[in-house]
Amino acid sequence: MKTLLATFCLSLTLTLSFGQKSGTEVTLRDIQSGDLIFVGAQQQDLSGAINRVTQTSQSVSFDHIGMIEMTKDSVFVLHASSTKGSVRQEIHQFYEEQQNGGNALVLYRLKDPFISSIPAALKSAGAMLGKPYNRSYILNDSCYYCSDFIYRAFEKNQIFSLAPMTFINPETGKTDDFWKAFYKKQNLEVPEGKPGCNPNGMAASEKLNRLGRLYL
Repeated sequence: MKTLLATFCLSLTLTLSFGQKSGTEVTLRDIQSGDLIFVGAQQQDLSGAINRVTQTSQSVSFDHIGMIEMTKDSVFVLHASSTKGSVRQEIHQFYEEQQNGGNALVLYRLKDPFISSIPAALKSAGAMLGKPYNRSYILNDSCYYCSDFIYRAFEKNQIFSLAPMTFINPETGKTDDFWKAFYKKQNLEVPEGKPGCNPNGMAASEKLNRLGRLYL
């Protein structure tokens, strides 16, 4: 399967191997600012279309990502939401929305050599809040999709990288039918090969450690 490809965000049920309370469990006590929160993907609709062309592992698949920001008395998720745009959302509200959709949440943390990039990333993320969601998934400085938001937050320290996007279904070797229709509605050509990023590619980064599934 292709790695570090197309783009995207949303949230739905899982095709994750950690399914029900298995593996390491993470709670609020374990969270730190700069941790990355990944939302599990499902096999249908936009979520499924995202996952078909970006999944890097048979056991783990994600279609949304955000970053944790901790204050003296609250915990927030900074993320580019398909319904809210780029927002700073209280973690319990974020968690409840994902749980209502049946989505698992998994925490990842930058490895020690890269932890120093977090303050700048939080500052950059804060500057992007309020921008609309990028529904074309073609890089644009005036709007962002979820992994693009995180990429830009850490761009100063080059934590993540862009790669050519693909919208080809690996089972058929052809452009996925969902994406053909998706871009036709926007009067755009499928941006095959254009630079982009996605949650599955970021989760596969060697700069991250997987902490476990989040339970609040």
